[in-house]
Amino acid sequence: MPRYLVERTFCARARTGPAADGRAAEHCDEVIRANAREGVTWIHSFVTPDRCRSFCIVDSPSPEAIRVAAQATALPVDRITEVRVFDPYFL
Repeated sequence: MPRYLVERTFCARARTGPAADGRAAEHCDEVIRANAREGVTWIHSFVTPDRCRSFCIVDSPSPEAIRVAAQATALPVDRITEVRVFDPYFL
């Protein structure tokens, strides 16, 4: 299955990591369920220190499946780029 880098910009602080209202885990569960409906698997994410941008690695049948899953959970999608692993430990 293709792997993608999904770039997101948030108007407010990203809803990732510990949240003051305790909804972070709940929102992650919503994202995982929406992804599963579209065949998308969230591998991991990187978040900038100010929590305004995230870079998510996902496996997905298509960029459109990523967009549909993101829309279901009100996550922004700025750019989707298909990527391959390039790791110095595989050399």
